[in-house]
Amino acid sequence: MASSSSRAYHTSTESTRRGHRTDGSSRARARERAAETTNSPPPSASARRPVTRGSFSSTVIGDKRITERSHVTETTSRGVRTKSPNRDEKAGSKPDSFSAGVGAALSRINSPTAWNPEATLIPPTTAPLASRISIAPLASQLPTSCFPPALDEMTLGLQEASILEDLLFVFMGYEGQYIRFRSDYNPASESDRLAGPQFKILPGLDPSLRDLTNTMLKMATHYGAVEAFAEVHSREEFGAVNHALCSSIRKLLKEYLVLIAQLEHQFLTSPSFTLHVLHLRTLPTSHMMFQLYSLAREMLRRNSMLEDDLEDSVDDLDMENILESLREGGDIVGSRGVPGSKICKGGSVLGLLTLRLASMAGDPAARSLLSLLLREASRPYMNMLNEWLHHGMIRDPHAEFLIKEQKSIRRERLEEDYTDEYWEKRYTIRDGDVPPQLEGVKEKVLLAGKYLNVVRECGGVDVSKDVGDVPKSFEDIRFLDNVNSAYAHANESLLNLLLTTHALPARLRSLKHYFFLDRSDFFSYFLELGATELQKQAKKVNVGKLQSLLDLALRQPGSIAASDPFKEDVKVQMNEVGLTKWLMRVVSVSGIDEGATTFEESHRTPAVSSIEDDKSVIGFNALELDYSVPFPLSLVISRKTVLRYQLLFRYLLSLRHLETLLVQAWQDHNTLYTWKHKSKYPQVELWKRRAWTLRARMLVFVQQLLYFCTSEVVEPNWNGLMKRLEEVRTVDELMQDHVDFLDTCLKECMLTNSKLLKIHAKIMMTCTMFASYTSHLSKALITADPDLASPSAKYMGNEDAAFDQVRLDKLSDNLSKYEENFSRHLKILLDALNYYAATETVVLLGLCARLSTASNDADTQGLVMTG
Repeated sequence: MASSSSRAYHTSTESTRRGHRTDGSSRARARERAAETTNSPPPSASARRPVTRGSFSSTVIGDKRITERSHVTETTSRGVRTKSPNRDEKAGSKPDSFSAGVGAALSRINSPTAWNPEATLIPPTTAPLASRISIAPLASQLPTSCFPPALDEMTLGLQEASILEDLLFVFMGYEGQYIRFRSDYNPASESDRLAGPQFKILPGLDPSLRDLTNTMLKMATHYGAVEAFAEVHSREEFGAVNHALCSSIRKLLKEYLVLIAQLEHQFLTSPSFTLHVLHLRTLPTSHMMFQLYSLAREMLRRNSMLEDDLEDSVDDLDMENILESLREGGDIVGSRGVPGSKICKGGSVLGLLTLRLASMAGDPAARSLLSLLLREASRPYMNMLNEWLHHGMIRDPHAEFLIKEQKSIRRERLEEDYTDEYWEKRYTIRDGDVPPQLEGVKEKVLLAGKYLNVVRECGGVDVSKDVGDVPKSFEDIRFLDNVNSAYAHANESLLNLLLTTHALPARLRSLKHYFFLDRSDFFSYFLELGATELQKQAKKVNVGKLQSLLDLALRQPGSIAASDPFKEDVKVQMNEVGLTKWLMRVVSVSGIDEGATTFEESHRTPAVSSIEDDKSVIGFNALELDYSVPFPLSLVISRKTVLRYQLLFRYLLSLRHLETLLVQAWQDHNTLYTWKHKSKYPQVELWKRRAWTLRARMLVFVQQLLYFCTSEVVEPNWNGLMKRLEEVRTVDELMQDHVDFLDTCLKECMLTNSKLLKIHAKIMMTCTMFASYTSHLSKALITADPDLASPSAKYMGNEDAAFDQVRLDKLSDNLSKYEENFSRHLKILLDALNYYAATETVVLLGLCARLSTASNDADTQGLVMTG
């Protein structure tokens, strides 16, 4: 198809370029009129020469020339023209001397030569409309016997006629007899053709005619460069926008060639057609060619296809394009052999046209031309835009649309992929290639197609909007309305899918029950069932057994979880990295979003040193829940948000577990004989009261902290999220509200501040150690005061043991260390909370007031005696 169209294009172009030149009889009549008006004898038969402007190999048979392609061209008389017909009255020439000069010139031209140029076929290229015929022979290759008469031997009128004829050839990209390519121009070189041919005029031309001719030769240079530009940028790798731009340029070049044919007709028929008339007739076209030439030069500069920019382009590597090409199995060498060089295509081309259009505000002709080019070049881009906006699909084989699709990312990997690549990286914006018309709405364009794409992939539901009449160019006044309406439709479709079809609010309530320990009767039962297993080291815990126990607890009749349709999505897992260490690493990197990616990988496959550092982590501290979320709910409840849920869950679980330990200590203090029986030694009773007081202070601290996190942080923020969920208008707003809810909870629970984390960890460690310490104090008390032993123990023969003051002093010293440690760190925590409440989070003021109770010994004693 490409080769046939190329041949058809070449044939039509050649016929248009030659115009009336193939009409041998017309040329003969014109030459005869020119000879008659100058009183010159008509050319003799010996002065007749065949027209050999073509590049085909030929054979002379009789009076006809037959080319290889069987085109027949009749010979014509080569009459030398002084000026347009019927202008001899004004010329004032010398007929006799002119006739003698013409005869001598024609005798030289018609001398027999052996020069026989041939045309060949050029191998096809990726430019479908490029010429397939070899270039015409250069004038520098002509034998001396074919040289035309010298200009200095002609009169002024004859010089003007000869230059006029040559200009008509030069305007179409060919050499004339007296106007030829400069010696440093090679028409076979692509870079020379893109720069445009440079011409030289043979010596002997009148200075006034030379100046006027040089002025008009600029248009020929521009035409040659623009024609080469349209051919080169029609190659496959330059994209549909460049192809559309070149198509519109070709239409203008076709009109240009029609103009040249009309000028040739006037040259052959009109007596008043002079060099000045030709100049005036070509001024508007010359201005158009200059604008096209300037546009072509700017695009070639951006493509680094000019010789001046070639060296710079080698150093300016586009590493992203190289890596992407390698991932897709391509080659790192670009289409022009420059590694990593970037092609100006798509939105960059439209941006360049828009910029030039704005800069030509005072030139109506240039604005009209550039508006035409922009309108035509934007049509394929608008087709891609409409396909994306209304169907969520990208048809961009040349990678020139403002939305880039990463095809290597599949939806099936979403649940395992922490960074949510499907949503964030599968479709991205090419920031450097966004047309200015779309700069303000590029985010809407991105999201509109993404939303439709997600809805379509969620089970084959097609919510594409049926639109018959859509804008076809950026000039359409409905252009922005089209983007906004498509964005609104896509939002409505995906929101309806998430909130109604997939019951997002119910999913969020389920997450709240499991991760925030809301109505967690089932979880308390699970902790009781798995207590033995959870007291082991984290790496020795049987996760499968815990999963079975959790399933049993979730199905317990009467439990809130028993009626939850999503309970099958809850899984148990062990995180062998301590919560504080994990949070410290995440916060120290760059925050929850950025730091979690690296640390998630490191804790899923921890290094040996990490495991050795956390040998003391037991099952209670390593326990965390995971939650499987189906697509497309995983866009809202993503791995990043699940990580936030896990952090809050582990924190609340640690408080709940510590509370359980302290409550168990309270039970021991109220049930064991050692603690209930009053000793006859006052110092022993004083020590017991101090232990009760410290345990009560720690319990108040933990309970107040747990109440604050659940009732004053999670619950109010949860209610706010549910309210916003009812008013949400866009999917991204919904996703952001969800992330903001979790981030606020993390911040107000003091899990994002490294200083508060360190202080809090020390207090929690002190409370945990003390709770464990009090469980072994009964034997120590009996050793110090044997009277505290139970009657059964006394009956066994221990009644003779004496009071041990040294042992009691040692117990007192240990208790003093716990008291001092707890009080000191609690004071530091309160000071820090007051500071951050004044500078960052006001809600911490309420926590300060609550924790101040635990810091006052006298007030806590009242709680001990009554509780």
